[in-house]
Amino acid sequence: MKTSQSSKLRQAADTYRTILDALEEWVVVVDHNARIFFLNRPYARFLGVNADEVKGKKVTDVIENTRMHITIEKGVAERLSIQKIRGSNMIASRFPITDQGKVIGAVGTVIFHDTYEWKRINSHIKALLAEHEFRAQEKNSQELPTSSHYRLADIVGDSKAIKELNQTITQVASGDVTVLLRGESGTGKELYAHAIHQLSERADAPFIKVNCAAIPENLLESELFGYEEGAFTGAKKGGKAGKFQLAHGGTLFLDEIGDLPLSMQAKLLRVLQEREVEAVGSTSPSPVNIRLITATHRPLETLIKEGTFREDLYYRINVVNVSLPPLRERQEDIAKLAEHFLQALSRRTGRRAPKLTAQAMTALLEYHWPGNIRELENILEAAFFTARDRKIPLSLLPANLRDHTQSELSVVHNDGNVYAATGTLKEQMDRAEKHAIKQALSQSFGNRTLAAKQLGISKSTFYEKLSKHQLI
Repeated sequence: MKTSQSSKLRQAADTYRTILDALEEWVVVVDHNARIFFLNRPYARFLGVNADEVKGKKVTDVIENTRMHITIEKGVAERLSIQKIRGSNMIASRFPITDQGKVIGAVGTVIFHDTYEWKRINSHIKALLAEHEFRAQEKNSQELPTSSHYRLADIVGDSKAIKELNQTITQVASGDVTVLLRGESGTGKELYAHAIHQLSERADAPFIKVNCAAIPENLLESELFGYEEGAFTGAKKGGKAGKFQLAHGGTLFLDEIGDLPLSMQAKLLRVLQEREVEAVGSTSPSPVNIRLITATHRPLETLIKEGTFREDLYYRINVVNVSLPPLRERQEDIAKLAEHFLQALSRRTGRRAPKLTAQAMTALLEYHWPGNIRELENILEAAFFTARDRKIPLSLLPANLRDHTQSELSVVHNDGNVYAATGTLKEQMDRAEKHAIKQALSQSFGNRTLAAKQLGISKSTFYEKLSKHQLI
């Protein structure tokens, strides 16, 4: 029986010897006694042995820290385990060989020669998957939009901060100057990029948006600058125009510019300086005429100090710097924004828009909004679909928002009076006054004239108190 088993293994090993010797992976085959039947040439070279001379030797005498004998004993495969051989941590797998239910040997492979190689290949696989996903999305998406969708009139709010911002945008848009939009995530940078394009002389030309953080690094160059036919494996017949070429004559909006890799920053800088693009695989550059708008939520000055953003590119894109205020600095716009989002949902769904209760509105006004307008929109969308009796009470708002509101108030009595637990009389009165103003604003849904009337003070006095408590 044992002779028959050995004969089968010997026949299989001889058949595949040429193939196994050609592999980069290291392969060893042992019989039921854990003696080596076959060791491929790459593995033998690493071990410093002659592949033919080690035949018949115990695998434990030839390969250190092997578990091939354990695989035979247990008849269970071991996949991708770490095995230290000659000082290196390698990734090995072992599989039992069976015949009619009996274990007659085992095959072992070393797939990665050290953990660094595994990490490198793992990173490469992730990049390939990202590329595949991006290409699939690109293929399934509709035709690339080449026009802007938003105007300055679409921006909701009449706070001092927004009025000043809109005035700046109007002035900037009339020129053909490069603009850097800066602001926290969710403050509306893309919306303002659209508005600048619509107000410019390029309004009838293409508007092309690129999210620098969403495109895999290995695809950025071909996406931005295009490629020629045959430039790389998988390149389309006839090549493909890049975003710069598509935006020719119009506006190119590079969102999340702070996430652009250093290697691409140098190439982008050259294009901006030379005003010409060289597609991947091409030897002749083509001129481009675009207006550039960039945006970021990241501190570019800090990135420059850290060496992850080029200073020369920073000065090239930072011709006009426009800062967008976070929602917490334009509190008086919250009521109007809330109404805007609820009405938009109503139009989209055909359902009547629910109303925020006074408590819920107070919570929105008290909250610090780390996610800005996008967070407000998401919260209201969730409340819209869970509201009953066409009302959005405080209980339908997220717990963190409710908790923040409660922490703002020291003590709230049944009669509605608010008292601070600590501080001088003046400090306590100031806190109570600020809360009363916020309550009036919430109950009047942001209408300052009604809020002043509700408090029994003149509009000018009301504005003075708004300024005093930094509510403007």
